[in-house]
Order: sequence, then C-alpha cells, then structure tokens
Amino acid sequence: MKNDINRQFRLKARPQGRIRKSDFDLVEAPIPEPGPGQALVRNVYLSLDPTNRIWMSDMDQYMPPVELGAVMRGGGIGIVVKSNSSAYKVGDQVTGLVGWQDYTIAGETVETGMGVIPKGLPVPLTAMMGACGITGLTAYFGLLELGQPKAGETVVVSAAAGAVGSVVGQIAKIKGCRAVGIAGGKEKCRHLVEDLGFDAAVDYKAADWKERLVEATPDGIDVNFENVGGEIMEAVMARMNLFSRMPLCGMISGYNTDQPMRADFSPILMRRITVRGFIVIDFMSKYAEGSMQLAQWVAEGKIKHRETIVDGLEEAPVAVNKLFDGENIGKLIVKIVDPANV
Repeated sequence: MKNDINRQFRLKARPQGRIRKSDFDLVEAPIPEPGPGQALVRNVYLSLDPTNRIWMSDMDQYMPPVELGAVMRGGGIGIVVKSNSSAYKVGDQVTGLVGWQDYTIAGETVETGMGVIPKGLPVPLTAMMGACGITGLTAYFGLLELGQPKAGETVVVSAAAGAVGSVVGQIAKIKGCRAVGIAGGKEKCRHLVEDLGFDAAVDYKAADWKERLVEATPDGIDVNFENVGGEIMEAVMARMNLFSRMPLCGMISGYNTDQPMRADFSPILMRRITVRGFIVIDFMSKYAEGSMQLAQWVAEGKIKHRETIVDGLEEAPVAVNKLFDGENIGKLIVKIVDPANV
C-alpha cells in the first residue's frame, strides 16, 4: 500500500438486500492537511456495526443517510499524526466517526470532534470500541437506564453473542439477575454460558427454540433487551411479565429487506410493557461515567470481551455482512493498520 495516499470507500449505490463491494468505489485521494484547530488522524481500527446498513439506506433515521459519492460513515479509533489544535496532541489515541478510510480530520466542533482516549487504561485498545466503547455504552445505558433490572429478575437479550448483547447479559449478572441469551448456533450458546456466565442460552437455529425459551424463563421475562425484532421479538414478548420493560436497541433481522417489519404488539397492551427505543447518543453527556465503570468491570474480570478482527480496510464491505450472517462473536472490527506501526 502506498503511504502517501488516503484510500476511501465512497458509497456508490444504496444496497438492495445484502451489502456488496460493488455498492462502493474504492478511491485513492490525497492525504488531507489539517487546518487551524484541526488534527490529522491515522485510522487504525474501524468498527463494523448493524447501523452501517441503516446509514447506507435512504430511509428515515437518527442521522442523515450517507450521500452517494461520500465517504462511508463509520466509527473507529485512530492516532493523531499532525495537529494544529490544542485539543489533540501528536500520539493521542482518539475515537469517533473516522469513516471507511485511512486518514480523517478531527476538529473542535461537536460535528467534527473526537474523544481522546485516556492514557493508561487497564484494557486493550480494541476494548475501547467494544466492551468499553460505544457498543458497551449501548448495553450499559440501554439496560440500566431503560431496562432498570432488579436483583432476582429475568433479563433476556437477543443477538446475545454480539458486541452489545454479550455485555448486556454480563451487566445483568452483575446486578443479580438471571441472564438468558438468544444466539445462533451451539458454539455461540456454549460461549454465553461457559465463558460469559449467562444462566441459559437459547439457540434460535434449533427446531424447538421456542420451547427452550419457555424452559429458560420459568418465571417469565422482566426485561427484554431487543436487538433482533421479527419472530424472535414476538416470542420473547409472549413471555414478558406484567409491567416488564423492553429497551429497543435494534431490529437487525429486517435491515436487509425493503419491507416494513410487522409484529404482534398485543402483549404490550395486555402486559402493560414499557417499550423505549433508544440510540446511544441519547446518553452522550454520561459517556465518561459509563466508560469508566465498564473499564473497571473489565479490569476486575466481571465483564469478559471478545473481538472478531478482520485485517485490511479493503475487506470492510464484505466483512460487514458477518453481522447479518451471524459469523462474528463479540465486536466486529477491521484492523486498518497495526497501531505500533503508526
């Protein structure tokens, strides 16, 4: 790879169904020069998330869709290599919306700013994208602020072997709850119970998964941390208790279709379920508090994390489909370059 160019994936077409490499143009652009109050960041890790698929679509969403011809939006971690800003020093590790590219410009406004990762944290850098980063914060605030779990209650989380779901279940255990995860495949279910300490795991690929869900939730469900939607969401809602809570984080099962997702919402009325959709940026003012608590739990071994790491920026358009095919365990990350070589 040339070291004097900035490779960029620019959105060429809005995906129809699965994301394809042909939906992007991979272009070579000059490395940008930081202006006053700006810093040049060498991107080292790129976060792949279900929301990438939403951003590619021209649909009603919480941020403007990525425009055709624009660099694909994406979160990640980078290292400051030039700075004309007092907010950033050369060598700082920063996190924010870096985009699917080798280099990005960090500014000092809300729209262009990045967070400087504190030095000396007792966790690996990749954890600042997963368990201690945005996905961990999604689990933290969604469960604790909206799910409000109480000791002895049953918490169910779908897509439980993913970056968010795996943290949700472990926080539930820290809070004294029964944690039940729904995941696809025997290995993922084994990982949830044996490695992460979930009380039970339900393999939705098994023919009798609905019966197993009943067995795993003998006292019903008090909190449903919903990541999937569709049939799984309906089955869980049918088990939810009176005045239970349902933080709605995502509905990944419908992201690759053009059809609106349908669901039987009658349990919401009959069981008086509180449903609250949320995006992690709703809690931006509390990020520091959440990150410090998560880092402490990771350092103490109370939260374990795992990453699926793909090498090479050029792999991003193909690798992102692992999220929808269920091929990743934990946080899905693209390593653009080894941080030690920056």
